[in-house]
Amino acid sequence: MKVLAIIDMQKDFIDGSLGSAEAQAVLPRVIEKIKNFPGTVVYTRDTHDEDYLDTLEGKKLPVVHCVRDTEGWKFQEDIQELVTANRSLVFDKETFGSIQMAGCLQGIDRMAPIDEVVVVGLCTDICVMANATLIRTAMPNTPVRVDASCCAGSTPEAHRCALEAMKSLQIDIDE
Repeated sequence: MKVLAIIDMQKDFIDGSLGSAEAQAVLPRVIEKIKNFPGTVVYTRDTHDEDYLDTLEGKKLPVVHCVRDTEGWKFQEDIQELVTANRSLVFDKETFGSIQMAGCLQGIDRMAPIDEVVVVGLCTDICVMANATLIRTAMPNTPVRVDASCCAGSTPEAHRCALEAMKSLQIDIDE
């Protein structure tokens, strides 16, 4: 079995408060990857409360984003259609990585071995790297792969640096 983990393909990261041209450019590739993936697809959704600016993350990244139930918190429309149509698992997370997703995949792997986990989404240098690392840690004998063509970083340079850092963690990178 193969798993595709889609990280934070939400409006605020694509064309909202933290959006970028790079994130908009990878969106069609991510949609195609989901549609053509021969396995299970799971999703993370960055989720903050109204007090975001009072949190440690909010103090270090003082840009309000992905506040629960706001327009920017929602998945991009085409992504949401795929989530709904496939009844996919969605893991809301209040910070960079989803311990719940990594633990769920670890549990599934114990019952039905997962051959590979592919990670794509936004932002390469924050949440993609955090989730790929958590999955790699939770499942040390399962290959974890990041498809760089379906990721965008907070900047192009940060994207490249994150890909190099993940290679050091024995996460395979498809460029």
